[in-house]
Amino acid sequence: MAAGVLQPESIRVPGTPALALLQAGQGELVLFLHGVGGNKFNWAREVRVFSRYFHAVAWDMRGYGESDDYEGPLRFEDLSADILRILAYFGVQQVHLVGLSMGGRIAFDFLHRHPERVRTLTVCSASHRAAEMSPERRAAFLASRLRPLREEGKTPADIAADVARSLVGPHASVEAYEALVESMCMLRAESYMKALEAVSTYEGGIPLESIRVPTNVVAASDDRLIPADVMRPMAQRIPGSVYQEITDCGHLSNLERPYAFERAVLGFLLKHAEAKQGVPVHGGRETAR
Repeated sequence: MAAGVLQPESIRVPGTPALALLQAGQGELVLFLHGVGGNKFNWAREVRVFSRYFHAVAWDMRGYGESDDYEGPLRFEDLSADILRILAYFGVQQVHLVGLSMGGRIAFDFLHRHPERVRTLTVCSASHRAAEMSPERRAAFLASRLRPLREEGKTPADIAADVARSLVGPHASVEAYEALVESMCMLRAESYMKALEAVSTYEGGIPLESIRVPTNVVAASDDRLIPADVMRPMAQRIPGSVYQEITDCGHLSNLERPYAFERAVLGFLLKHAEAKQGVPVHGGRETAR
């Protein structure tokens, strides 16, 4: 039987750098990985909801939120090592990975390096490599984010409103937009810039046809950063993958359409959990297509 909804708690995984997590529940580990402008609190609702069925955990990526800073550039191999530390901390061999935007690319990278440690893969509004975006569009994206910080002396808080407007869809609620702005305001400029550069140059390029774990690809119909037209053919190349598209939604589907997001992701996870359990029915009219 499913447990009741639990109140998440914050913990820290020791090491260099120490990692801050938000966790609730028991059972198989589900790890939520935020995007380049996010933090663990973007997933607070999902940690509560998913904790009825799983040990739900969201991280602050190194240099983000309450996790420690680090020296040097951001490297994807270090992020994969951080995930291994989390698995070791909880004493588990496998993890259900749920990554949105940059978090999805981190999940792809971890699967490429440690396929035996991944039970299922869910990627939301994320491509597997930077080359899925043209060099011109990538350069324009980087310039729009980095120039105000490096050349104009602005802080992440100064650009938060404009960045948030470029990411949310036309149907986003005021609450979703404000949550994204708040998240952007919490960023540390140096870590944010290192993450932007890392994600924009990452070409780890896991062969999609080689993926053998159950994979859930979740796109959003109004996503201008990683359009559904990029996500759909990617899903078609992954053997046996599930493709779902959330309607009337921009880049941050967990914030903009939480009920639809939960149906798309929780339903998939429950199908592949060792202990089969019924899928909860949420209220509201939102649906995943």
